[in-house]
Amino acid sequence: MLPIYTPIVSLLAIAFYFFLATRVPAGRGKFGVRLPATTGNPDFERTFRAHMNTLEWMPTFLVPLWLCAIYLNDMGAAVLGLVWIAGRAVYFSGYSRAVEKRLPGFFIQSTACLLLFIGAAAGGVMHLLGS
Repeated sequence: MLPIYTPIVSLLAIAFYFFLATRVPAGRGKFGVRLPATTGNPDFERTFRAHMNTLEWMPTFLVPLWLCAIYLNDMGAAVLGLVWIAGRAVYFSGYSRAVEKRLPGFFIQSTACLLLFIGAAAGGVMHLLGS
């Protein structure tokens, strides 16, 4: 049976990433950073890095999310996926204000990813052992 909730969470994660992508050009206009530059104003640089860091984490999030959903539990994976999205929102909100304020969101999202990885690994082993 295919996962029901994980596709919804995956689309929410992509929608959130798309939202972050809109913040970069808005920041360029607000802080006067012209293309192709990615530096020049610390406020813009934090927005840009929050966006890029989310992109960097997407594979680390999406692969264990789906493996956990398929091999262990769709609902559990989806809930952890929502926690990851919330953590990324906290990360973006904090990082946009100050570098040191990114850490609570980073902790939330990285913990969700770790739990998804553990769930994916455990589910994969159980599947291999025929449980």
